[in-house]
Amino acid sequence: MKLNLDGAVAVITGAASGMGAELAVRMAAKGSRLALVDRDAAGLDGVSRRIAALHRAPLTTHVADLADRAAIAALPDAVLAAHGKVTVLVSNAGVALAGPFDDYGPDDFEWLMDINFWAGIRLTTAFLPHLKRAPAAQIAYTSSVFGIVGVPGNVAYCASKFAIRGFAEAVRQELAGTSVGITVIHPGGVNTAIARSARVARGTDAAAAAEGLVQFEKLLRTPADKAAAAILDGIERRRNRVLIGADARVLDWIQRLLPVGHAKLVARQASFMPSSLAAQLTRARP
Repeated sequence: MKLNLDGAVAVITGAASGMGAELAVRMAAKGSRLALVDRDAAGLDGVSRRIAALHRAPLTTHVADLADRAAIAALPDAVLAAHGKVTVLVSNAGVALAGPFDDYGPDDFEWLMDINFWAGIRLTTAFLPHLKRAPAAQIAYTSSVFGIVGVPGNVAYCASKFAIRGFAEAVRQELAGTSVGITVIHPGGVNTAIARSARVARGTDAAAAAEGLVQFEKLLRTPADKAAAAILDGIERRRNRVLIGADARVLDWIQRLLPVGHAKLVARQASFMPSSLAAQLTRARP
């Protein structure tokens, strides 16, 4: 049975830009009330103005650093005070880290995991009791195609996306028989600012990494609004999994067909493509 989004209250993190912003616009069009969360206050203001110009959906914005446990713990009270309930949670905020694993500084991995993985766990802990009170509710977690296959030059990112996928798939089984469903989102190359905003690992040459990120952005071909349409459909239909883009579907198929051999194909593709981020970072090493 489809989830009725008219009058639903949706909490969306990473809502200031990219897929989160586009999803907010589409959910507003469905009649959802929105609680938009991001650390980018100006970006949230722009999205809220955009929605207000198109729809009459009630919305609130919540400026929060999702690496901050206390900020996450405070969100449910703020959302409930404004909207009275929670129906949908979209854990979408994410960051990237460019560079090979042995170039990582002591804090690089933890910084990324705090946002890409632990924030999703903490958001679930904070909001799940309230979601269970709804007759039907849905949690969506943004994993990645890098949560299906491991890719060199993206060790921390892959680890976080595999981790959130594993968490979501396990907690889905624990929530079977409750009102709460779980959707895992696997975007391929979606045109967002995540590559431009990536942190460069402490031991990686910054200039070479920047060039690699520019080249990598050329592979991000799926428009964010198209990705948001797929996410919305997955939430509304309460799907277990959403693959976004032909690249995600192809890599998922290869991984299933060659559960061991696909790793060699991915590594070979990365090393043979001079414009790829992995190749740029490999050449940057001493």
